[in-house]
Amino acid sequence: MRSILVACCALPLLATSTAPTLVPVQPADLALGGSFTNAVADIDNDGDLDLFVGFGGAPNRLYRNDGSRLVDIARALGLDDVRGTRAAAWGDMDADGDPDLLVGFAPAVGSVLALYRNDGGRFTDVTRKRGLWVSGGAVRQPAWVDVDGDSDLDLFVAFRDRANLFFRNDGERFVEVGSALGLADARKTVGASWADLDEDGDLDLVTANQDGDANGLFRNDGARFTDVADAAGLAWGGRAPRNAQNGTVRPCIDDVDHNGRLDLFFANYGPNGLFLRQSAGYRDVSTEWGVAIDGRYDACAFADIDHDGRLDLYVNGTVTGGKNYPDYLFMQDSGRLIERTPANVRALAADHGVTWFDLDQDGALDLALTGVEPSGMHLVLRNTTPAPTARSIAVRVLDARGRATRAGAEVRVYRNGSRDLLGTRVVDAGSGYNAQSDQPVHVGVGAARRVDVEVTWPSRGQRRSTWRRGVPTDGQRGASVVVTTTGAP
Repeated sequence: MRSILVACCALPLLATSTAPTLVPVQPADLALGGSFTNAVADIDNDGDLDLFVGFGGAPNRLYRNDGSRLVDIARALGLDDVRGTRAAAWGDMDADGDPDLLVGFAPAVGSVLALYRNDGGRFTDVTRKRGLWVSGGAVRQPAWVDVDGDSDLDLFVAFRDRANLFFRNDGERFVEVGSALGLADARKTVGASWADLDEDGDLDLVTANQDGDANGLFRNDGARFTDVADAAGLAWGGRAPRNAQNGTVRPCIDDVDHNGRLDLFFANYGPNGLFLRQSAGYRDVSTEWGVAIDGRYDACAFADIDHDGRLDLYVNGTVTGGKNYPDYLFMQDSGRLIERTPANVRALAADHGVTWFDLDQDGALDLALTGVEPSGMHLVLRNTTPAPTARSIAVRVLDARGRATRAGAEVRVYRNGSRDLLGTRVVDAGSGYNAQSDQPVHVGVGAARRVDVEVTWPSRGQRRSTWRRGVPTDGQRGASVVVTTTGAP
């Protein structure tokens, strides 16, 4: 991404009585249904974000962003696999400065994982060479994350029908060590995300499990992980316990109530759940905040789409049993999430993949969706909500070598010269089911013209912080504030 120190956008506060305006981009080109997953990264380091879309049988697509126009280049790069694709994740696994692509397939002949190394915009299949050949399993959520603090990206893969896998990055090859770490959970896992939830200096794991299985909260104890979901009150995520018709599909980690602590949302088969982190633990506020909708939901994605400093929420319904459960867009106002779904979005047969990203580099977050039904699509919708005064910044977090290996780092933005917190975001460490990104984090800052940026990254039992102070928010829109984290890994 461009290392320009300013990233602002001309979007002001949005009155929550009004639905945002989301306009389809290239609808004829992006009309094909049967899409499961989407993942965003800047594959060619040209400063804009590109989009991978995985399908259930049609050739996969990789859209290069050419001046906000999406051009499919998957065939030219050898990424147009026709196998049923269930998952994808970008990550710089070889620390050479560009994101590589991990794709998860439905079971068939060959490996259910494929690893494509990015060499300056050209891709090479290195699955077997790197030790990631897996002969079977229903792949769901992969996550690139540096769990052992050695400044390279390890790989966690969730499976719906076998024990989850964890691959330690040993440089030239990946070594599977899930059992030794206590992460080889055999429950029906479909979503997974990492963060330092107990603030003790290492990354913990939240897993979303289906078919009546309890969710997991794997506390990182250094040498091993311990499932403490039940003790934390998160085992069921707001749904009915031990109900085989219910399950959690995607966990989302964000600071929803704006207190600097990381909260959890669970997109469920059953009522959705929102759990706010308090000093004494988590509090279930699902009903109080208006999100305990009972249905079938595949995905959640938080974003401050009006740049007022409060996170808004997209919840993606599924299509099952002949019923299309509707998607919801909630805008946050006065301690609640108020439903403000645009009519054109409610009419879509969308489910599974949902990702917010800035397609056109105007500082406003646009929306990428997938739909698995033949009548579905894989649309991108541009956020054109009129708003001339509020601002945002985008923050790219890199390690001391300038590589993107800090997944799970926390970004907090303050009003310049104060401790007035404007927003908290987490560098993507597995967004959850059917979506992922390697992109700068986006923080709405309202009317603030200068801000201080704090990046905290957990590693080996310590929480280290790096600051960028006095960052201006006026200037060239769509650029990224680059924060390079230093110190021991």
